[in-house]
Amino acid sequence: MPRAALFQMTSGIDPAANAEAIVGAIAEARREGAAMLFTPEMCGLLDRDRKRGAVHVVAEGENPVLAAAREAAAREGIWVHLGSLAVQGDDAGEGGDGRFANRAFVIDDTGAVRARYDKIHMFDVDLATGESWRESSAYAPGREVVTVDTPLGRLGLAICYDIRFPALYEALGRAKCDLITNPAAFTVPTGRAHWHLLQCARAVEASAYMVSAAQVGEHADGRTTYGHSLVVDPWGEIRLDMGGADDGGHPGLGFAEIDPARIAEVRAQLPSLANRQTLPSPL
Repeated sequence: MPRAALFQMTSGIDPAANAEAIVGAIAEARREGAAMLFTPEMCGLLDRDRKRGAVHVVAEGENPVLAAAREAAAREGIWVHLGSLAVQGDDAGEGGDGRFANRAFVIDDTGAVRARYDKIHMFDVDLATGESWRESSAYAPGREVVTVDTPLGRLGLAICYDIRFPALYEALGRAKCDLITNPAAFTVPTGRAHWHLLQCARAVEASAYMVSAAQVGEHADGRTTYGHSLVVDPWGEIRLDMGGADDGGHPGLGFAEIDPARIAEVRAQLPSLANRQTLPSPL
């Protein structure tokens, strides 16, 4: 059975240090027999100080973290999913609004980029704890649903806050995805309340594995993230939970097998994808 590796990280404000950690994880994942490595959202740079962080946001062709990951993937002969990097958006030039893209990359075992996905749903919220986030002020939303065939099966791409919007996962289910990745940098309050619940729900809805690497712990920019990198099978059973900020979870690698027979078994036992109906609009 193909094996997935998840790299739980505490990314900081230095892209070079984050890249070094990712390259090391790529090598270790390959030594441990993984076919593909998954990293969290904003694995290359996590910085709430937008002025300081913006210095490091460049076009994807100039991004040092992407370049390092591609080189390492080719050297080690392993596929890599970069949960997301902050890169200059497609409309960054004259006439555009200058916002960045929160972009995921799938890299094959030759170092080629096989897929890109820009986060669709922006995290614009005011939490009861006093935390306030306005992701849309710096990042433009994506517009495309993206799938890609990998050694683990057909992979659907999503990022963090996307998980609260089931229409995306319904589309990925209709695209016959075997697994969906939802890398994240969840806050602790929202993670405690909803992270496991949403991951399991999306796995059941799509009859697919959820493979979601997460940021964890206290970061250099002052935030704390929830962690709990997860693999959930199509029946909603948790196959890997790497722990989090609430129970001593820390950065590192975790592994889980992606079983094609389990996917087929669940879809035969409960064929919800085949039974789904198109509902009439209430308007």
